Amino acid sequence: MQKDMSETAPATDGRIRLVVVGAHLSGMPLNHELAGLGAVLLRADTTAPVYRLFALAEGKPGLLRVAAGGAAIAVELWTLDAAAFGRFVNAIPAPLSIGKVQLSDGSSESGFLVEHAAIAGARDITSFGGWREFRRTLQIA
Repeated sequence: MQKDMSETAPATDGRIRLVVVGAHLSGMPLNHELAGLGAVLLRADTTAPVYRLFALAEGKPGLLRVAAGGAAIAVELWTLDAAAFGRFVNAIPAPLSIGKVQLSDGSSESGFLVEHAAIAGARDITSFGGWREFRRTLQIA
């Protein structure tokens, strides 16, 4: 079976795809940063089951690729023009970074990841399946 390359090919309109996992998701506190840069939501998705999600001490999520024990994590795929993508990435504070995130369909897109050192002492929230569901449980408690 041949894979549909339209899902993995770079955007041809000069826009860059970006996977977001936390506060930049639709309806979340930092989503306005994407909107302000003219970002366009392509779709909700999940990662391939090779990641763990952590609640970092700074109150941010951290997505980490693991060799074993990973799970699919809820994400969104957005697009930005190249200049906006550059401004956005330049403002990302450590220990977060942008790297390649593998999605459920096997494609890899630029997206939020966390440095391994940052998860020391962080709460593993992988079982919630995503940042939005984890935050929802905090509001209920």
